[in-house]
Amino acid sequence: MTRATTGATGWPSFTAPGDVERIEAIPLADRDLPATTYQILKRAAEQWPDRVAISVMPDASRWAEAVSVTYGELLAMTEKVANALVRRGVTPTTPVGIIAPNCLQLIPAMLGAQAAGIAVPLNGGLSGEHLTTLIERSGVTHLITASPDLDEPVWAKAAELAAGTRLENVYLLEPTQGNRTTDPIVEGVATEFLFDAAGTESDGFEDPHTCDDIAAVFHTGGTTGVPKLAAHTHANQVADAWLIAADSTADATGEQATIFAALPLFHVNALHVTMLAPMFKGQRAVWAGPLGFRDPFLYAEIWRIIEHFSVATMSAVPTVYAVMAGCPVDAAISSLKFAVVGASALPNAVRRSFEEHTGVPLLEGYGLTEGTCASARSFVTEQRHGSVGKRLPYQSVRVVDVATDGTWTDVSPGKIGTLLISGPTVFAGYVTGRDVNGLVLDYLGKVRDGWLDTGDLARVEDGFIYLAGRAKDLIIRGGHNIDPSAIEDTLLMHPAVADAAAVGRPDPRAGEVPVAYVTLTPGVGCTEAELEAFIASSDLEPAAKPKAITVIDALPVTDVGKPYKLALRADAARRAIEEALADLEGIAEIEGVVSDGSVRVIVRTGATADPVALRKRLDEYAIASDVIES
Repeated sequence: MTRATTGATGWPSFTAPGDVERIEAIPLADRDLPATTYQILKRAAEQWPDRVAISVMPDASRWAEAVSVTYGELLAMTEKVANALVRRGVTPTTPVGIIAPNCLQLIPAMLGAQAAGIAVPLNGGLSGEHLTTLIERSGVTHLITASPDLDEPVWAKAAELAAGTRLENVYLLEPTQGNRTTDPIVEGVATEFLFDAAGTESDGFEDPHTCDDIAAVFHTGGTTGVPKLAAHTHANQVADAWLIAADSTADATGEQATIFAALPLFHVNALHVTMLAPMFKGQRAVWAGPLGFRDPFLYAEIWRIIEHFSVATMSAVPTVYAVMAGCPVDAAISSLKFAVVGASALPNAVRRSFEEHTGVPLLEGYGLTEGTCASARSFVTEQRHGSVGKRLPYQSVRVVDVATDGTWTDVSPGKIGTLLISGPTVFAGYVTGRDVNGLVLDYLGKVRDGWLDTGDLARVEDGFIYLAGRAKDLIIRGGHNIDPSAIEDTLLMHPAVADAAAVGRPDPRAGEVPVAYVTLTPGVGCTEAELEAFIASSDLEPAAKPKAITVIDALPVTDVGKPYKLALRADAARRAIEEALADLEGIAEIEGVVSDGSVRVIVRTGATADPVALRKRLDEYAIASDVIES
């Protein structure tokens, strides 16, 4: 494929499952892809200098005041940022930390950081302790962050980090609209507004990177212990963004499509799906304000936003679509061809309510940070409910049984096992430190012979991937493996259940037994006893039938919308130990906590507690526990 045919007029057809193999008939090396993310933008600016690249809202309530920037202007902003960073000592191996909510300046700041060095976007919602560890592990000495006018709490956290780490330079970002009211400094650290520094630089930039250089480092999405840092090369990001852009459904009319973007840019979906991929086709991305999908004003305006900007597609987590399904459609939304959902399993009730409410297909996708971003997608032309779609071109999948000694054995088609992925999007490794040559990377056993162990259980039928939960989420009852998704799917068949999660609860005889947590469909009443009777009469195998069902307001999720089952396991452990110790004196409080990725129970006791009897009872359970005398 020539350079011209990587534009909007020469893309391969990618609208049906059979297109995957047809696309692969041309080797990826012959696709003439840009070598770096900066070159994606540069090509776009050369082809469509006057097209709007991004429109950024100050916040959801002021969506009509969105500021628009053309591809030519975005390239100039990015080049000025990159040149300013280089002038201040950033090299191709220099990690540049980024802690800021979405705003107009953040987009060229992210692109400029990848052009000059290595971008390290971090979630400002992480604890100061975790952020300090991630900054020190990656060797960040340059930090781009929010000014107080953009986000006062983020600035305060960044200032504390700067004072307590080896940061040398701090660059401030300003709100999309608004006047500067403060001029903050950090004692002993060079502090300046990023676009003041960039304003003195010239256009043009000499790209120092090759395709094999590290473009960015993303922390994994969990909230257990310190997140890992996954390194992506420019080749990883370019390939995955091109594969996402190859989906021609959104621009089937031949017109410039508009993508709605509201996920935070510290997440791989935001970077690849709504920033890099649109650049390949000269599409426009409309960015919500700093709060994104967390902005309560967004949902009152969402349909008018889609109509006003002629949004063709969007990407979000299931909880977002559950809320949207309850928002009256008060605008013409025929421009919205489909919506993409990922990060966690899509409950049938959410799919059904959203599609019936809007008439818009809701398509599942699949990916993980270690796979750069996207690895599978569904199709409007051939939806298979329950599947996250077919693998993307040039990526291969296997399903294997993992033996106790770690060896892999391929399972028969349609059988459940651990999902493996290989191809150009497999990450470069986890950052474990830094030496004189740059980042120190280690797969930590996650990749073997080019195959990435996703940690997900799945089966593959006719090329389509059906997830069956996380391998580590398996409930093992007396040596019997129980797939939590089977319990969840059965509960979701009840009309009152909106979402469900099954986890293991410690048990002195079986090791653990299944229990379930559910949320209810608004307006539909149901008791826990009714749900337990429903599950008792179901076709679930006896061992899989949960011992208890608890109704809660919302299932816990991570900051990027992924299910957070460890919190439920901690609650289940607390309940189990409360039952076990109910007849003992002197028990003041029992707490289930998550510590370094595992669950433990803390028991606080009074003066009348019998420590020997207490420890004997606790030792009956295969769970870590601490006893603290109050």
